[in-house]
Amino acid sequence: MVYKFLMGAVGACLFLTSFIGNAAPVALEERLGGSAYYDPNLDITWATNANIDGAKNWDAANIWAASLDIGGVTGWRLPDMDVNNDGTIVSCGFAGETECKDNEMGYLFHVEGIKVSAQTPFNSIQGGRYWSNTDAASPPYPANYAWNFLFDVGNQSTSTKIGTLNVWAVHSGDVGIVPVPAAVWLFGSGLIGLIGVARSKKS
Repeated sequence: MVYKFLMGAVGACLFLTSFIGNAAPVALEERLGGSAYYDPNLDITWATNANIDGAKNWDAANIWAASLDIGGVTGWRLPDMDVNNDGTIVSCGFAGETECKDNEMGYLFHVEGIKVSAQTPFNSIQGGRYWSNTDAASPPYPANYAWNFLFDVGNQSTSTKIGTLNVWAVHSGDVGIVPVPAAVWLFGSGLIGLIGVARSKKS
């Protein structure tokens, strides 16, 4: 009897874990007056326009993203296809939702359903390949290659960095969260200190 109860409990836990692991992704949130969307699932912000400045080679694409300013926000980059930096590129068409989070473009396509034929809330997603910021210059790939992603069908591959591919800017974290300036923190801590001194004098 106890054995059956324990087995039932284990089965229920496994079912619940499976359900949680495959839960629907959280909806994207508008930022910068509609010029960007925050993805709570990956904790990154995507530029709404997926073709702001045309195609470029890999080096030029990285420089462009780093110098981009959208609504006063800088610090943009190309999407990452190896977030945990373990050297393994997850193919999201064959991986679970949690594993797929290691591949930002793969997750956007395979889990969130964003593609050339279903772009909302984004626009201008091109049919060609998009550069990632992930280098592929190690065996079995030739030197001077980087990973890219195709938003037509969700495939990924490597291409020589001198090739001209599409670029899409992303930003780590939520650009809608305004950091508190250091001066404000200093002022606040100083004010708390003064209050403490005043109370000690009264006592």
